[in-house]
Amino acid sequence: MVAATANLGIAVAKAFAGLVSGSSAMLSEAAHSVADTVTEVLLLTALKRSEKPPDEDHPLGYASERYVWAMLAAVATFVGGAVFSVYDGIHTLTHGEDLGDPLASYVVLAVAFALEGFSLRTGLRQVRGEAARANAPFAHYLRRMPDTTVKAVVMEDSAALVGLLLAAGGLLGAQLTGSAVWDGVASVLIGLLLVYVAWVLGRSNAELLVGRPLPRGLREEVRAELRSVEHVEDVLDLVTLIQGPGEVLVAAKVDFRDISSAAEIELACEEAERRLRERFPAVRRVYLDPTPPGRE
Repeated sequence: MVAATANLGIAVAKAFAGLVSGSSAMLSEAAHSVADTVTEVLLLTALKRSEKPPDEDHPLGYASERYVWAMLAAVATFVGGAVFSVYDGIHTLTHGEDLGDPLASYVVLAVAFALEGFSLRTGLRQVRGEAARANAPFAHYLRRMPDTTVKAVVMEDSAALVGLLLAAGGLLGAQLTGSAVWDGVASVLIGLLLVYVAWVLGRSNAELLVGRPLPRGLREEVRAELRSVEHVEDVLDLVTLIQGPGEVLVAAKVDFRDISSAAEIELACEEAERRLRERFPAVRRVYLDPTPPGRE
């Protein structure tokens, strides 16, 4: 919500400053902010729709729908920001531009930098808190975090700050030299920056849509927890699936003791699920398949 509100106001201000100054980089930054605003709307839609409870048609819930909308947000970043910025920059390099008074652009860039910095600070604080709860290094958690909506906000705000510096550099270079080349190059660089952000976010969401397991270390902990349950001899096969942020499915083929009764196996399955849920709060569903060795 913070990011969406900030980006909407910034987009209007950048567009006004770009028209007044005639700066290609400022117009590219306006397109950048419009794309970011559309992205935030899509991410808010993702959050809302992914919270729907399971029903008959979707027995595993709607958590994965978050990644569908986040993927569309990545596409919006590419189409709405990157394509326009690269095109406008190339047009400026080939046709030139008439530069007006850059004062409004500098003021807007300064205000936008402060707002984007505040939004980024909010996103980083949330990621740090989640990384601390997961007992994971910040950089690793940001790269592999299952909540791609928060990751999108952090990456887009980071790219926005870099884009503002590029726009300021292009504007200053054009002002000092009288050449629109600086402004055109800045616009192209902003577009390429958005291409990178869209690619990273698209890849992250694609991995989760296809199906990504828990990290190897956590999978081994899940396996060890299952083996520690009474009547369990071994875990022959283990599948984990991240269905959404804070929502993991665990399925395993388990070798129970041959002398265990059906009732004891049922109780062991219940105990295994209880332990997994207590140790790993994200685990929502546990399916265990009693399987003799050699049949997995």
